[in-house]
Amino acid sequence: MSDFRRIFAAALAAALLAAPAQAAEVVKIGALYPLTGNSAPAGQAALAAVELGEDIVNNAHPELKGLPLAATAGLPHLGGAKVEVINVDHQGDPSVGQQQTLRLITQEHVAALLGVYHSSVALTATAVAERYGVPFVVGDSVAANITQRGFKWTFRVTPIATDFAKAYTQFLTEMKHAGKKVDTVAVLNENTDYGTSVGNSIVEAAKAGGFAVLQIVYNAKSTDVSAQVLQLKEKKPDVAVFVGYTADEILYMKTLKDLDVLPQMIIGDDAGFSDPSFIPAVGDIAQGVLDRSAWAEGPPGSATYLINEMYKKKTGRDLDDTSGRWMQAFFVLCDAIDRAGSTDPAKIQQALRATDLKPAQLMMGYRGVKFDATGQNILASTYLIQLQGKTYKAVWPEDRATAKLEWPMKGWK
Repeated sequence: MSDFRRIFAAALAAALLAAPAQAAEVVKIGALYPLTGNSAPAGQAALAAVELGEDIVNNAHPELKGLPLAATAGLPHLGGAKVEVINVDHQGDPSVGQQQTLRLITQEHVAALLGVYHSSVALTATAVAERYGVPFVVGDSVAANITQRGFKWTFRVTPIATDFAKAYTQFLTEMKHAGKKVDTVAVLNENTDYGTSVGNSIVEAAKAGGFAVLQIVYNAKSTDVSAQVLQLKEKKPDVAVFVGYTADEILYMKTLKDLDVLPQMIIGDDAGFSDPSFIPAVGDIAQGVLDRSAWAEGPPGSATYLINEMYKKKTGRDLDDTSGRWMQAFFVLCDAIDRAGSTDPAKIQQALRATDLKPAQLMMGYRGVKFDATGQNILASTYLIQLQGKTYKAVWPEDRATAKLEWPMKGWK
């Protein structure tokens, strides 16, 4: 009898070891967006991107070759568990973002967090996650100090202020060497964490590149920017770089036209320029404006092309750099949770630290995803696109270009 029991016990143990992991009912991820307020269009576009990403992870999409988790249904290392994203509105308010993060952690018991668009909100939200020991993946907030506070639970996938400043300076240097008149650069940035971080980084890089620089700092959500535009009219910079959110940039484009001020080139630092409402509002008077982007639709049949078609079917519009960076960050987080094989925040944190995704595994044009000790993706990168007609087209660097750069920009002329 004892031999039978030993044999039975051994067989049972072997069967249990051979059995697949039991599927968790659901893996909860909390996501914070600006769903109301001035940045609501960008927040809604990001929400749609994450919802599509949720569908791609939870259901089999073998046509999206190369993307981790696309070919399977759910998270394989969690027994096919589905991901449930709990979406909340932070309204662009740092205190609301702080409160919502706390609620997601203590009441919804999320395994990890994703967000948030505004850098000022990212700073408060990630501080809460740090205090509670919950991984927070930042998809698109770019203020440098988000990953400069010694935090261990914050991971940022997107390129940041210094990356953009380096790209703009390199581009302008190439233009100057090609015979374009690029001696003076104006930087107009709003005064929140986002505008200050990016604006100061651009000023520093441009000066180091040998350009004369005029910096104009203005209050975010200004209702009148005629004084700032008149400064441009007086100083006549060759290039103007705008760093602000949607309402600001639309107002600037209209005021530039009203006061007949048009530099040779305007560079928009994503944010307001990639917002879905920008082109319908001022596209006709902003022809030739440059914007930064790491998103490209890709050739027909490619994974990026198919994802864009899915997004367009869902929303009626193309993916853009901002919504694309949100979706990419969501995929990175889900990949880490799957590799962790657990909803334990500490194990997810360890998996995020070990992330080493290659370009072929991404939907954005980064050189990969690999985090340094601060949590910053050291392989993030960005390019320049130009508004030509009703759409942005890749124009720089040359090996990424799908259209020829138009210089000087046309504006409303």
